[in-house]
Amino acid sequence: MSAVELGVPRVRAPRATGPAEPRRGGGHAPAPRPDDARLVDRYGRVARDLRVSLTDRCNLRCEYCMPPEGFDWLPAPDVLTDAEVVRLVTVAVTRLGVREVRFTGGEPLLRKGLEEIVAATTALRTPDGAAPETSLTTNGLGLDRRVGALAAAGLRRVNVSLDSLDRATYAQLARRDRLPDVLAALAAAHAAGLAPVKINAVLMRGRNDAEAPNLLEFALRRGYELRFIEQMPLGPRESWTRGGMVTAEEILASLRTRFDLSATDPAARGAAPAQRWRVAAHGDRPGGTVGVIASVTQSFCGACDRTRLTADGQVRTCLFSRTETDLRAMVRSGADDAEIAAAWRTAMWGKLPGHGIDDPGFLQPQRPMSAIGG
Repeated sequence: MSAVELGVPRVRAPRATGPAEPRRGGGHAPAPRPDDARLVDRYGRVARDLRVSLTDRCNLRCEYCMPPEGFDWLPAPDVLTDAEVVRLVTVAVTRLGVREVRFTGGEPLLRKGLEEIVAATTALRTPDGAAPETSLTTNGLGLDRRVGALAAAGLRRVNVSLDSLDRATYAQLARRDRLPDVLAALAAAHAAGLAPVKINAVLMRGRNDAEAPNLLEFALRRGYELRFIEQMPLGPRESWTRGGMVTAEEILASLRTRFDLSATDPAARGAAPAQRWRVAAHGDRPGGTVGVIASVTQSFCGACDRTRLTADGQVRTCLFSRTETDLRAMVRSGADDAEIAAAWRTAMWGKLPGHGIDDPGFLQPQRPMSAIGG
């Protein structure tokens, strides 16, 4: 296994919370990793949800995600081939207990072999015979033309990014005039039965934050499920400040100006990143639910069940990790599946207790969100 350090200072290993072995001269050594085939960490979490980035490239330039000119994309030889992606997903599902696989980017629809990768994934079975739930996070551009083939390949759900219903505002935020394409994508996904169709929205102060009620009205009337996401420090370094971020509390206050919200049972949330709220029906408007992902102000790290694979084959234990484990090198040097699985388990055993955004020494990861995968 090769661990690549992505910045300074080096993150210190977390202290074990379980049984520990006495050290000579006093103190305790971290407890050894248990004999468990799953992706467990020393804080009792088990990673069952795999996020796979298929490319770092994107055909939008959303201002909270990347600069107008984009980034320097990964060289093609560095990106996992379709066969390498399928092999690593197969290891995760058949050996490591992964039950959900979500394909992300960049923009995953830019991957020509997407349908074949999805079909190979949905054909897999966990050790107890279950098929992995397979989904896609996308900006929606071109989805209407491919959704039939993706559904036939076994894709179950899609999350589509939509930050504004105003065409001029959308074009300003995404730096591309493509709102009609996104609306067509949502309608096509709904018609193809990829339910629930989810919308991801990021609100920017003074830009689209007043649109929260309109976005929810739009989603409820069409049977979509809307999720607001607090902006995270994962884009261009100058694009995020804590004071400029629209918080979950502010989002809910805005929604309550038009909707009657009631909290769902917190126990039903499990490891889901979104806290869901019931929205009461009113007149001819149906009720439903809305989610808020408060990654910054109400961290849910203690329940995190995710592991991440970048487009160039690096395992990341967290969006904000500053270290990675290189599985691509193992694949290309001839390692067998058991060795790859062991390296992945070791990486996840070292997962930190949280993202540390509130820590005085917090450092934004060197990779932006588009190069990590959502």
